[in-house]
Amino acid sequence: MDQTLREILWKQFGASIDMFENSIKACPDKLWDSDRNPLFWYTAYHTLFFLDYYLSEEPDKFHPPEPFILSEFNSDGEMPERTYTREEILKYVDHCRKKCHDHIAGMTAEKAAERFINPYRNYSVLETLLYNMRHVQHHGAQLNLLLRQGGIEPPDWVSQTKISL
Repeated sequence: MDQTLREILWKQFGASIDMFENSIKACPDKLWDSDRNPLFWYTAYHTLFFLDYYLSEEPDKFHPPEPFILSEFNSDGEMPERTYTREEILKYVDHCRKKCHDHIAGMTAEKAAERFINPYRNYSVLETLLYNMRHVQHHGAQLNLLLRQGGIEPPDWVSQTKISL
């Protein structure tokens, strides 16, 4: 994969992560763990869990960093054992941003064509990357809606990440 395409992918995926992070930072404490459905903190966690997972080279060996657990894989809708703090979630954002950056920076044409296979998906690594970015954007928009519904002006649009590849 050529450098120009890697740079474009990173600028746009990085912008999606930046917007997602900005929504988390804009969330007031009263909305973080309110009784709204969906829960703000949980939507953020769910998004990061799958961002991390879909960036994994070996999905069957995936485990999120501490203190996060594998509850997202439970088809019965098991919730994490506790509410994760904003600081924990923001640390997870940093972890995922670095993992995504490094994943894209190291992408070759051969790597892009490899398969990401789990019981629900059989996509090329490149398609998984685009699928993953769409997932982050979807839930980032959901967080912005929750902010609006809570009377908070959502953060501005980010056209490109400022972090270079």
